[in-house]
Amino acid sequence: MKKSVLFLSAAAMLLAASCQSFKKGEGGLEYSIVDDVAKEKAVAGDFLSVDLTITSDKNDSLLNSTYDLGLPQIVNIAPDSIPGAYKGDYNSMFKFLGEGDSAVFKLNMDTMAAKTGQPKPEFADKFVTFTVKVRKHFKKGQLTDSALYAEIDGYFKGELEGLKKAEEGKISSYIAGKKLEPKKTASGLQYVIAEEGKGPKPVLGDTVVVNYTGMLTNGTVFDSSIKENAIKGKLPVDPMRTFEPIRFPIGVQPVIEGWTEALYLFGKGTKATLIIPSALAYGDRPAGQKIPPYAPLIFDVELVDVIKGVAPAQAPATPNATAPTVTEPTN
Repeated sequence: MKKSVLFLSAAAMLLAASCQSFKKGEGGLEYSIVDDVAKEKAVAGDFLSVDLTITSDKNDSLLNSTYDLGLPQIVNIAPDSIPGAYKGDYNSMFKFLGEGDSAVFKLNMDTMAAKTGQPKPEFADKFVTFTVKVRKHFKKGQLTDSALYAEIDGYFKGELEGLKKAEEGKISSYIAGKKLEPKKTASGLQYVIAEEGKGPKPVLGDTVVVNYTGMLTNGTVFDSSIKENAIKGKLPVDPMRTFEPIRFPIGVQPVIEGWTEALYLFGKGTKATLIIPSALAYGDRPAGQKIPPYAPLIFDVELVDVIKGVAPAQAPATPNATAPTVTEPTN
């Protein structure tokens, strides 16, 4: 719920800014202040915790969003004297802001190219737009670096703990919202079989061929082997990528634990939805730009083929080397 509220807040800021004229700053920077409540604005040496979306004026594409990860970005306000800095650059934006402030900035790509001597990025025509909401202002003041970093570290650990506590609720809400009745293994993996395969189940050393689409519980698609699903999920499509089922020797090539455990259960041809807790995925680590720490993952999978192989002389030391125990469906 918190993420949804934050994302709606960002959308409201963009809408508010679209109804206003942008002010012109130095270096081609344009800005619209939406909330101006902070008595103190950030200065060199300070840090800001911000919620942030970055969009391009080329095809109105979303380049990045902290809302996908559910974690703020920590921004260090650098001095103007650093190499490559100029009035109106990325660093300049945050000096307009303090705790509780929000704004929309348009960073001029032509100015950036001229000032830095770097080519203009292909993902933008003229502007990259930053929609920023400041959660917290860490003021350097008289603090030593170690004291300042300790304050930021404590804050970020608190944010991570919040994600950890929210995981069980995300799983429950997803299951209830989809009206699913999944089976659950002892490890916490849950799954729903949409179509039972008639072929053999894989064993250690077999090569599995799998089509998949990976999502967060809020529906955000982070990867797919199916081009149509990648496009529908608004993923950037690499023209060099060949969309096809992934193949790997099960129990030999490392994949997330939830995948290995689930695939041992399925016969060739099975189509299923996997609900994988973070402990069987990436745990407390983010993965890429879309998978936050403590994120339960949803996979729609199809076991396209099982290619018989030779098991290694010694099975890898992993709890997934044998088929898991399945319990009754959960509510």
